[in-house]
Amino acid sequence: MLNFLKKKIALIWAKNHVRKTEAFKQNPQKKQEEQLLSFVETAKKTLFGREHDFENIHSIEDYQQRVPIADYEDLKPYIERMKKGQANILWTDTPEYFAKTSGTTSGSKYIPISKEGMPYQIAGAQSALFHYIARKNNADFVEGKMIFLQGSPELEEAYGIKTGRLSGIVAHHIPNYLQKNRLPSWETNVMGDWEAKVDKIVEETEKENMTLISGIPPWLIMYFEKLIDKHGKKIKQIFPNLQLIVTGGVNYEPYRDKMEDLLGGKVDIVQTFPASEGFFAFQDDYTKEGLLLLTNHGIFYEFIPLEEYGKPNARRLTLKDIELHKDYALILTTNSGLWAYSIGDVVRFIDKNPHRILVSGRTKHFTSAFGEHVIAYEVEEAMKAALEKHPAQVTEFHLAPQVNPEEGLPYHEWLIEFEKEPQNLDIFRNELDEQLRKRNTYYDDLISGNILQPLHITQLKKNAFHEYAKSQGKLGGQNKIPRLANDRKIADLLEIYKF
Repeated sequence: MLNFLKKKIALIWAKNHVRKTEAFKQNPQKKQEEQLLSFVETAKKTLFGREHDFENIHSIEDYQQRVPIADYEDLKPYIERMKKGQANILWTDTPEYFAKTSGTTSGSKYIPISKEGMPYQIAGAQSALFHYIARKNNADFVEGKMIFLQGSPELEEAYGIKTGRLSGIVAHHIPNYLQKNRLPSWETNVMGDWEAKVDKIVEETEKENMTLISGIPPWLIMYFEKLIDKHGKKIKQIFPNLQLIVTGGVNYEPYRDKMEDLLGGKVDIVQTFPASEGFFAFQDDYTKEGLLLLTNHGIFYEFIPLEEYGKPNARRLTLKDIELHKDYALILTTNSGLWAYSIGDVVRFIDKNPHRILVSGRTKHFTSAFGEHVIAYEVEEAMKAALEKHPAQVTEFHLAPQVNPEEGLPYHEWLIEFEKEPQNLDIFRNELDEQLRKRNTYYDDLISGNILQPLHITQLKKNAFHEYAKSQGKLGGQNKIPRLANDRKIADLLEIYKF
């Protein structure tokens, strides 16, 4: 009876929540401008606000004239002052938290989260679950156990500001109604050795009634494989009531086939788009492609056409200017004091009513050694199409240019770890090349013009990417191996795992 009431209440809450959130979809452009100007008004007496003449910003155009696009290096001098406890630097007061992330050029990054910004992180995740319950028209998963594969919730503190991984920070804000059903234990969650941690999570969860599991796909796969190795059964046999997987951090599609094989049965998937800088979007309808952009969640968005990104006169577009099926670098202004901040993600709109996006890549993760500018979305879609025609199972892959081969023309090298190989690797290679040519006309021109030869596939041993991540100290946490690069730094390190 208690579980019936719990599910009934969750369903009522969810439907009420979805009704209330319909309002933000109306006239989002106007609300975005109002949100930006409220941030400017709040922060006009901060150091950054005084330096950038916030007193005279009365429109989006005023803002864009006075506040240039920034990356972490541009904001780092301000953040270093905030880390020492100085208030009113980028935002009023000091941050409530710093979310620590791994940077490629800046070492560790410390992303400020204000007391105004933190509730939106929680509200985004909560809204994703409520939309799922309302769309599914049941809340069965609330009666079982839930696991959130995440970083350690232990936080450091200096000058009254707590610092840690975003997933660890969020762990302190899980609503009470979920806490009783939540796994793993605190003692397991704070473990630093990721492999030992996953082993312990397996031990704590294997006999439980798991109904919801959350984490990024590589972590989920590692967890599922350990369970399967131990029990000799698929995940749905081990957890017959598993209903929902909530995932984010990377594009789920390239992992879908592998996940379906490990699951061995029907499980609903809800994709989300969270980051230390904010919670941007979630899949409001788990049966359809695309993530609902949250235009009222403490973030003002700008979009730079990807082909213009990094150029002096790049256009800074807002929601009213965007076109469907084009790639844009995502620029954020937040109520935690990030001003015109380039987060490094690339998005593509697939709908304007309401605004729905796909995450199509990273501004720094591309292959363009020959001017082709191939991005993650293109290689992932090419791989997906090739696998549909020539069934195989890919654990992970990385694409890098081979500019100076020992013989012949340059080419793209795809380093692939197969779970199940295609029946004929040469036919699969030709199909993959053809699919990429369809998606990137510059690459097609280079092949047609005999500037490049068709792509090469280098097969890697089982667990190659796992072992590589471990060797680089990038196992677990929020670490993700780029799917493609414009150099051979990762590719050369992966060469030792060749067949």
